[in-house]
Amino acid sequence: MTYSDNKSARKSFYIATANLLNFANPDRIYYDNAPAYSKDDYARKLNGLTDLLAKSHADIIAVQEVWDSEALEDLAVSLGFETEHAVIPLASNDIASPHTRGLGAKNTPAVGIITRFEQLETSLLEQITPKAVIDIPDIGPYERFNRPPLLLRVNAFDQPITIITAHLKSKRAFFLRDEDGKLIEDMDDPNIRIRAKLRSLCMRAAEAASIRLSIIERLHHTREPLILLGDMNDVTGSVTTQLMTETGEVNYDKSMRDVSLFDAARVQARFGWMKDVAYTHIYQGMPEVIDQLFVSEEFLPESKFALGHVERVDYFNDHLKWDYADRVTDHGIIRAKIKLND
Repeated sequence: MTYSDNKSARKSFYIATANLLNFANPDRIYYDNAPAYSKDDYARKLNGLTDLLAKSHADIIAVQEVWDSEALEDLAVSLGFETEHAVIPLASNDIASPHTRGLGAKNTPAVGIITRFEQLETSLLEQITPKAVIDIPDIGPYERFNRPPLLLRVNAFDQPITIITAHLKSKRAFFLRDEDGKLIEDMDDPNIRIRAKLRSLCMRAAEAASIRLSIIERLHHTREPLILLGDMNDVTGSVTTQLMTETGEVNYDKSMRDVSLFDAARVQARFGWMKDVAYTHIYQGMPEVIDQLFVSEEFLPESKFALGHVERVDYFNDHLKWDYADRVTDHGIIRAKIKLND
């Protein structure tokens, strides 16, 4: 029985996003310069992630930095889901997978979704939309996502909802390497470092623009809601984040509501009560919100097209105060409670 079959349940659900910090199967090398998890290390990682996520009581969990579908399935089961509730095509350990041939993610981790709801459609945004392709300095056209976003359409209480989770290119400087992966630039040269950071910014901007174009295609002249969430690697008001949402455009053109997205934390019914503890990451000693959760117009209570609303948004980040060795992830968890109209 799917979750949406339970007609006695209130028409509300929790949705969360969590970066799982290189969650991989035990005894498998994911980065050449990183040690594999021993079985004991893996058990500690799994138990720690379970403890963190269990408190969110989420019905939908978007995840980032996962290397193996088996690991995500273990986490799903430990949280009370079934293995088939975990969706992560680009980290598949199924030998029949056309993406991975069963080897899990390669070179970079994948994004995924765990959901109790019936799955109606699954797709990957692998190619940068042609209109968003730009030339990266010293590299050339950026035509493919580094970590392709996952689109999953679900049936939540007989209401189809499109969920997109993404993990955009980080702010970390992108230095040039040769075919063997050896650095060919001086990382200590401030002039080169600036150019390397510019490359990262351009990559993130192209990814954001491509996601935006896909969202417009989904939302234009439809009344089916969409939720975008994940590790966007920049704050809510940044240029790259706003490229994906265009929230500010609504101030000048109300018709833009049809294709814009809105920060769940700003449109929640209890807005303001968590503002002093809202952060999901600590970057160079400064707390910031780079894990984002956005909703479409259908979750704005004042909209004539509203199908529900964001009741509350919570941040789970106490573990970011722990010593680094004790953390199972270096990101906080953001969770929204969404109530559908009766």
